[in-house]
Amino acid sequence: MADFEEELGIGEVARRTGLSVHALRFYEREGLLISEHVARGMGGHRRYSPQEVYWLRICTKLRASGMPLAKIRRFAELVREGPGNEDQRLELLREQRRHVENQLAELEECLHIINRKVGVYEEHLAEGTAEGLWTAKA
Repeated sequence: MADFEEELGIGEVARRTGLSVHALRFYEREGLLISEHVARGMGGHRRYSPQEVYWLRICTKLRASGMPLAKIRRFAELVREGPGNEDQRLELLREQRRHVENQLAELEECLHIINRKVGVYEEHLAEGTAEGLWTAKA
């Protein structure tokens, strides 16, 4: 366990991770953390170790990438179980990587279309004409 000096309160963890205090409590309730229970300091206040803060940063990136909470929970369960299930963890991460790669491909296609339309509009504005651009029908 980390020294009390290294541990952070819930407000500081919220600031460092970008998660709200409510979200941190939710993550704990839902079993998304690598420790089953967050340590408590004097007065029963939550105390997070640097390792837990690092884990929360990973969780926020996994969530931002579209990983469902159920899969983050499963990943956390596997980590808590310890060595021997690395192949299962790897498969969860590979599956998410495929998902992100598909998202990136879709966004690249969107960007290509937007760039093409920007070019068309810039060309028309430079020529001083709206001819050839779509117009609303009455």
